[in-house]
Amino acid sequence: MDWLLLLPAYFLGTFPSAVWIARSKGVDITKVGSGNPGASNIARTFGTKWGVLVFVLDGLKGAIPAAVGLLIDNRALAYAMVAAAVIGHMFPVTRRFKGGKGVATMGGASFVLQPILSVGMLALWLAVRFTTKKASLASLAIMVGFPISVGVKGAPAWEIVAIIAINGLVLLRHGENIKRLVRGGELSASKG
Repeated sequence: MDWLLLLPAYFLGTFPSAVWIARSKGVDITKVGSGNPGASNIARTFGTKWGVLVFVLDGLKGAIPAAVGLLIDNRALAYAMVAAAVIGHMFPVTRRFKGGKGVATMGGASFVLQPILSVGMLALWLAVRFTTKKASLASLAIMVGFPISVGVKGAPAWEIVAIIAINGLVLLRHGENIKRLVRGGELSASKG
């Protein structure tokens, strides 16, 4: 019965925080900047404080399922619920399966599932972001760094595989960003 919670976790993931915030300002976020309904595009369009707000809201979409999964059952259910929420964020049935890239949602979950390592990943994200001025490169760094750090910590193999699977999906959603990074045309620097 606990696995029925995957459905509400998915629908929590579909909550369109970036779309709603942009709409409140009379903007369709999918038609400006990178077109991605996520924190980085909001920050570039409206400023850092709005980007942080979307990051926190999207992070809660991962943190809440992770916490519920741990409280009700175990880590396996928590990771399954996180995967459902990330998929909901990326492929929301409410918006024709056109969503964000899942970094903040996975990040929020990580702070519940691996809090100490997540502080380190946040530091890595900030270092790469402010050094390169590219949020996408910072996101790619933590998507690779997180499963490695969990493995070094000695987590069970299934947990490492679960993180690699979810992060792999996030990396796939960054395909266009990776192409732009290779070509040197990736968007950078948000408003203040």
